[in-house]
Amino acid sequence: MRFAVLAAFVVGFAAISAAQTGTNWSYEGKTGPLNWGKLDPAYAACGHGHEQSPVDIRNARLNKALQPIQFHYIAGAMTVENDGRTIVVHPNPGSYIVAAGVRYNLDRIEFHHPSEHTFKGRFSDLEVQLVHRSSDGKYAIVAIRLTQERGIGEANATIAAIWEHLPTKAGATEKITDMVNPGGLLPADRGYWTYTGSLTTPPCTEGVQWFVFENELSVSRMQLRAFTALFKMNTRPVQDLHDRKIEANE
Repeated sequence: MRFAVLAAFVVGFAAISAAQTGTNWSYEGKTGPLNWGKLDPAYAACGHGHEQSPVDIRNARLNKALQPIQFHYIAGAMTVENDGRTIVVHPNPGSYIVAAGVRYNLDRIEFHHPSEHTFKGRFSDLEVQLVHRSSDGKYAIVAIRLTQERGIGEANATIAAIWEHLPTKAGATEKITDMVNPGGLLPADRGYWTYTGSLTTPPCTEGVQWFVFENELSVSRMQLRAFTALFKMNTRPVQDLHDRKIEANE
């Protein structure tokens, strides 16, 4: 019992230390994904966890008991941040989802190129991740894949509104004062795949409920180029499922 308590204290202290020191990590080289678990004790799950994300979506089992996600998104101002690894959008408070009877508040929106989740081994051009947290700190992430249809693609209006305020320098932020609704990033058909995974960046916290929409949205060539001009690649490699099951609601 004492050992378990001590171990929990050490892990918790390591996580706090990592947050305070800002242990550096990246998407390539010595601080890239293959070494995340070695960079800091707080990142141990990145190397040794058995419920890691992203994953390749295939052989999903239909579960008709899964309920649709209830989206309660409101339009509002946003802050767009270039954190040096991706574009992070911080919406005004008020938007939330209800999944399996639990309310999760929308915390932030992140973008990855190419997509982090693959479908039968195929990458999409971009992935948007809407990161939510419950009142007790649990994560639920809604992921939408975007692709250039026929190599050109139609512009997404919500991305267009965000892209007008893209900070080009790491650490810079820009404010969107216009009313922007995160719901514009969602496909009309809300069918999804779901599984239990992790954050896709250090500390790779597990126990995250993922909802990956089955339908892709379109992104224009210009929108994709604007992002890749800032971030050539910011995707974690696909992780082993370790016998986890992927379910589909339709």
